Amino acid sequence: MKTAIRTSAILLLAAAAAFPAAGCRKRQRMAPIGPGRLAAPAEVSPAVQASQALARAQLLEAQGLDDVALAEFERAIAINPTLTPAYVGMADIHRKQGNLAEAEAGYNRAAQLEPGNFRAQYGHGLMLQLLGRLAESVRAYLRALAIAPNDFDANLNLATAYLQLREGSAGLPYAQRAVRLNGANGAARVNLGAIYAALGDPERAVTEYQQAAELMDLTPELLLNLADSLGQIGRYAEMQNVLEQLVRQRASAPAYERLATALFRQQKYDESLENFRKALELDGNYYPALNGVGVSLLNRYLAGERQDQASHREGVEALRRSLRIEPRQPAVVDLLARYG
Repeated sequence: MKTAIRTSAILLLAAAAAFPAAGCRKRQRMAPIGPGRLAAPAEVSPAVQASQALARAQLLEAQGLDDVALAEFERAIAINPTLTPAYVGMADIHRKQGNLAEAEAGYNRAAQLEPGNFRAQYGHGLMLQLLGRLAESVRAYLRALAIAPNDFDANLNLATAYLQLREGSAGLPYAQRAVRLNGANGAARVNLGAIYAALGDPERAVTEYQQAAELMDLTPELLLNLADSLGQIGRYAEMQNVLEQLVRQRASAPAYERLATALFRQQKYDESLENFRKALELDGNYYPALNGVGVSLLNRYLAGERQDQASHREGVEALRRSLRIEPRQPAVVDLLARYG
C-alpha cells in the first residue's frame, strides 16, 4: 500500500507541474505550429530494412512459425541479396521441411557469398550428400573442415561420403578423427568399423562394432556388419549367436542366409540348409541363398557317394536359378561345369 501511495503522490506532483495553478490568471500563449515546424519521418535505409526483416524471420523461426519465417527471410534477401544469414536461415527451414534441392541452393549461395562461413559450407555438404551428389559433398565438407577441422559431424559425414564412394582409404583419417573427438558416439564407431571392413581389416572392424554395440541400440545393420566381420576371421560360433539375435529382432533373407553360412562353416549341414530355405521363403530371388541351397544339396549328394539323385537335381537347379538372377558369378559357373 505504501508503494501505491508514493506513486500516486508522484503522479499528482507531475500533474501539478504540468498545469499552472488555478489561482494564476496570467497564461502563456503557445506559438502556432506551422507546416515548417512538423518533423518529417526519418527514412529507413534498405540495409536497416533487411536487418529488421532478418531479425523478424529469426524470431518467427524460433517460435516454430517456419512458413511465416521463410517469407521474412525471402523478404530480407529481396531487399539485400548479399545477406548471408538470410540464405542460411532460409536453407535451414527448407531442410527441416524436406525440400533438399531448395536447401542446397540456399546453403550454396551463402557459401559463395561468405566462403569462411562454416555453417553454410557444412550445410551445403550435407544437402549434397543427401541428394546423392557425393563427389560434390566431399568437396564441400573439405571446405567446412578447413574452417573447423575438429567439427565432429563434418568429420563423420565426410568419412561416410568417402565410404559411399568406395574410397575407404581416403575416409579413414576422418573416421578416426571423429572417434577421437567423440569416442562415446556409436555411429562414429560403426562408421569406422565399416571402413576397416571395406579395407580388409575385419579384426579392427569387429573391435569397433563391439564397442558400438555397447553404446547404441543393436540395429539390424550393426548386427549384420558385426556378423560378417566375425565370419571373415573364422569366429563362426560368435557369428551364429549374433545372427540368431538378429533374426529374432528382424527376420530377413540376408540374416537367414548369413546364419546358414555360419552353421555350414561349423558343419551343421542340416540346420544350415533349413536356414537357407528360410531365407528363400522371405525372398525367392535372393541368389546368395540359392547358392547356399545348391552347395548344401551338392554336398549331401557327394557325401552319399553320388547316390542321392534328388539332391543333385535340386542343387543344380538352385544354382542355375541363381545364375539367371545374377550371371556374374564365376564360382557358380565352375560348380555347374563340374557337377551340372
